[in-house]
Amino acid sequence: MAKFIFRMQNILNIKGKLEEQAKMEFAHARMRLDEEEAKLAALAGRKEDYEEKGRRLRDDKLNVQDIIDNKNAIITIDGYIDIQRFEVKKAEDQLELARLKLNEAIKERKTYERLREKSYEEFIKEENASEAKEVDELISYKHAVK
Repeated sequence: MAKFIFRMQNILNIKGKLEEQAKMEFAHARMRLDEEEAKLAALAGRKEDYEEKGRRLRDDKLNVQDIIDNKNAIITIDGYIDIQRFEVKKAEDQLELARLKLNEAIKERKTYERLREKSYEEFIKEENASEAKEVDELISYKHAVK
């Protein structure tokens, strides 16, 4: 039996490598999104701490400067939270782009794998037909020799 050779094996190998690269990009984008969400959660925690400190300042003896400083800190942290929400949104968009790229790479690789499978099935059919022809010729020869 002859050896099966897929003419587009190099392309299939490249598609596999592109898929692996897309997986790595997706993982990197996922990690970045996780980092940005962790930063946002830390900022939200800091804001809660400032708000709690503000409540304590108002309950204790009134120190106007401390209350003003606390209010300014809350306003500043709100600005940081808005900026971080934008960074999270940007990371989510990058993750979505990486996901789409990964899906496209998977589709392309699977397409070439299907082509390879069909080519292999055709090869097997041709080999079986060739073997059947050889067997028929052998039987005809043996029958003719008798």
